[in-house]
Amino acid sequence: MTTLSIYEADNGSRPLLTTQDPTQIRERLARIGVDFERWSADVEVSGTDTQEHILAAYGQWLQDLKQRGGYATADVISLTPDHPDKVALRGKFLREHIHTEDEVRFFVAGRGAFYLHVGRQVSAIICERGDLLRVPANTPHWFDTGPSPSLVAIRVFTNPQGWVAQYTGQAIAEGFPRLEPGGLPLG
Repeated sequence: MTTLSIYEADNGSRPLLTTQDPTQIRERLARIGVDFERWSADVEVSGTDTQEHILAAYGQWLQDLKQRGGYATADVISLTPDHPDKVALRGKFLREHIHTEDEVRFFVAGRGAFYLHVGRQVSAIICERGDLLRVPANTPHWFDTGPSPSLVAIRVFTNPQGWVAQYTGQAIAEGFPRLEPGGLPLG
């Protein structure tokens, strides 16, 4: 279930708030400029489906989103427990970074956790199938796929190059629970 946990930025040991209420999640994230919506993920996809198949299956949804946000391109991130680069990819995403454009994800299968470092707080949201998240440009954040990843998400971009990160050099991510047993509150 989609879960939001909010922490003090200097204390990742105990959340100030944990909720699974979609309205409260949307309101709390809106306070920091992040859009959260629940959309219908009515097409079954898996980590073995091709990018072309997934983008075609959600073509109408994708066209609407591109028009609404002025996005130019889309791709699919798909990770499975047997993905050969899962450890390297997890390490790359777990380092705090920013993007010079919005980071938009629509989860069509599985789950992953975004950590949003805004001001003196870190908001950790476990996104699952049907969750749409838009993180504004230049928002420090990191992402966890978990040690045994299972996620398929459509990503949209204004930059034709796609996902381009600028790492902050901060080690803040190391002080927060991860998406794994005994880690983030899973609800």
